[in-house]
Amino acid sequence: MHQLITQSDSAVSVTPVNQAPLKLHWVTLLFIVAIHGLALLAPSCFSVSALVVALLFHWLCGSIGICLGYHRLLSHRSFQVPKWLEYIVVTLGALALQGGPIFWVAGHRQHHAHTEDHLKDPYSANRGFWWSHMLWLFYQSPQFFNYENYKGFAPDVNRDPYYRWLNQYHLLPQLLLGLLLYGLGGWSFVIYGIFLRSVLLWHSTWLINSASHIWGYRTFAADDNARNLWWAALLTYGEGWHNNHHTYPRVAKAGRQWWEIDMTWWVIRGLEQLGLAQKVVRPR
Repeated sequence: MHQLITQSDSAVSVTPVNQAPLKLHWVTLLFIVAIHGLALLAPSCFSVSALVVALLFHWLCGSIGICLGYHRLLSHRSFQVPKWLEYIVVTLGALALQGGPIFWVAGHRQHHAHTEDHLKDPYSANRGFWWSHMLWLFYQSPQFFNYENYKGFAPDVNRDPYYRWLNQYHLLPQLLLGLLLYGLGGWSFVIYGIFLRSVLLWHSTWLINSASHIWGYRTFAADDNARNLWWAALLTYGEGWHNNHHTYPRVAKAGRQWWEIDMTWWVIRGLEQLGLAQKVVRPR
């Protein structure tokens, strides 16, 4: 039987007890504000082709790059693909503007190891909706944002020279994409394909850290507050079936019931049928 559980408390505790006060990271704050501001230019340069570009790169960077590449492939090793294909999908993940692969994987593994712990979970939902949604990026704890500290949580990823390079220069592929889009369609393609797409993808991804730990139903009696939230799953290509995922994090398929749509799983299944995905971890 599904259990519907809600939580209305959205209070934010920036600095928990026993932790040194965190300072506002102005560079990150101004960067994210600037990207949001540039995204607001989208209505002034609308075109159908620009909108198609935004949707295409939202899917490529979101479903393929983040959900399939950073999350299910690197973070949880839910399946394997040839190295050349792994490099492609992980590079798409870097294009999502959510940090390099070592940073992302390390933070996500800490989240699973210490879910909702005030000090050890980078985006603990127990510190309030807005903390888990985005404030954790503005008040950066060294244990989560200093490379020398977080690399130990992703030693397998850190061993790869390309991933170490991409982790340090993850903005470079974005600049190259911007030049390509400008050459193909001018500033409208850049605004839609990078800035608007990035903002939409940021907030949909962040909803898994925030909303999916507050609202929704639980299929499994896990010892955390992760929930299955249908509308978050639709926005994130299947990641919103969060109770399922937290209960069985290595399983490649997040949706369990027939109505739990998991578009990222469809891609993994397609790669498997083509012989490109192997050792796919399935539900019991």
